Amino acid sequence: MTMEWRPDLAQFAGPKYLALSHALRAAVRSGELPEGAKLPPVRELAWQLGITPGTVARAYQIGTQDGLLDAVVGRGTFVAARNPRLGPTQPLFTDAPPLPDRAEGPVDLRAPQLPDAGHSQAFARILMEIAREGCDWRGYPTNRRDLPLRQAFTHWLADRGLGAFDADDLVLTHGGQNAVGLVMQCCLRGERPAVLCEELAFPGFRRAARLNRADVVAVPLDDEGIVPEALDAACRRTGARLLCVTPEAQNPTAGRMSLARRRRIAEIAAIHDLQIIEDDCYSVAEPSAPAIRALAPDRTWYVTSLSKSVSAGLRVGTIICPTGHGESGRIAAQHSYFGLALPLSQIALKLLTTGEAARLRDAGQAVFSRRLELLLNILGRHELRWQMGLSFVWLPLPRGWRGSTFAREAESAGVLIRSADEYALVDGHAPNAVRIALDGEVEEARFTKAIATLARLLDNPPAEIPV
Repeated sequence: MTMEWRPDLAQFAGPKYLALSHALRAAVRSGELPEGAKLPPVRELAWQLGITPGTVARAYQIGTQDGLLDAVVGRGTFVAARNPRLGPTQPLFTDAPPLPDRAEGPVDLRAPQLPDAGHSQAFARILMEIAREGCDWRGYPTNRRDLPLRQAFTHWLADRGLGAFDADDLVLTHGGQNAVGLVMQCCLRGERPAVLCEELAFPGFRRAARLNRADVVAVPLDDEGIVPEALDAACRRTGARLLCVTPEAQNPTAGRMSLARRRRIAEIAAIHDLQIIEDDCYSVAEPSAPAIRALAPDRTWYVTSLSKSVSAGLRVGTIICPTGHGESGRIAAQHSYFGLALPLSQIALKLLTTGEAARLRDAGQAVFSRRLELLLNILGRHELRWQMGLSFVWLPLPRGWRGSTFAREAESAGVLIRSADEYALVDGHAPNAVRIALDGEVEEARFTKAIATLARLLDNPPAEIPV
């Protein structure tokens, strides 16, 4: 029998899905929800609490991954244990998997989806070529075996304004998130180290920090990115030794840091002996200024991957380590996962050296450029922030809308987007804004209709803003 349960989410800080997750945990531990109790269905609880079904589903997912809840297909969700297992308490902030049929259901603009530019055929050709050449994958990855791919990445990244580097400075990783976690393993020391992060940022930074027992400290942003004076104050206050920053394509605000600001950040890092993770996973257009790694090569770990430009499913990325630290980075990778899996490294090498990676990237960029043009034609009178070549836009909302309210109304209208509070720390400030992805997979007509739906919502804010 389903339990009657209606928590007061106002008691818990942060986004609604986290508040509900905390409420679930508290109710289970207090005995309010006993072991074996059946929870209300997602849509029923969402209606009772005035939140979206997606918010409830996300909270249930967190509880299930923690071992707090048990989801039984065809029966529902049940309380599994009062003392859930140890480990991460939240799922990794990743893009929701594509819907089974992209021609039906909501239009998912929460995260960019690469268009089909002949990916399947390209992968098939490469796999057949590898098979013809022979694929001896019996041994472990080694520095000698992954050297050709590291050399290929040096050519792939040669136009990114990164300063002097070569293949010896590179570490191969299973995507950008793996790279961030690996750098933290290399740089963080002590029981509770501090990691500095932009106050609105990719939540994967926070997830990686928590896995490394680190406290995350938010540093304020302005239109150019992280504020130098606030960064300096945070370093003095916390003694932090690591900064996560996205100067070229800030996620989620689409901001771009000026050269003067980059130089100032590098100067402050030198004063406080601060290591820097420079995340450049989203940016594929020509850089506007030298990267921070070019300005501070002795302390910057440049992270990028093929996920946003070629293929998210391959999970192939790289770190350009600070000068002289490449071997240390590769040793850390060997201790963690032995190195990039050999089949992946061979596929990635073929993609980069045959020109297929560049072709797929350019084809995707053409689609994203067209989607951006469509979006600007419909929403151009609003305060949009965007960059050519970037696969999402940032929309500060007009008077009368809050980010979470707008996202909820958009979901009800069949369009999924991300609210600013999903990028803020639990106790941080979230502006009234949303991020809209340029989905290259959905049909153009459906994408255009979805953006028109958002335009209608923007023009018709609610009479009262819910508290």
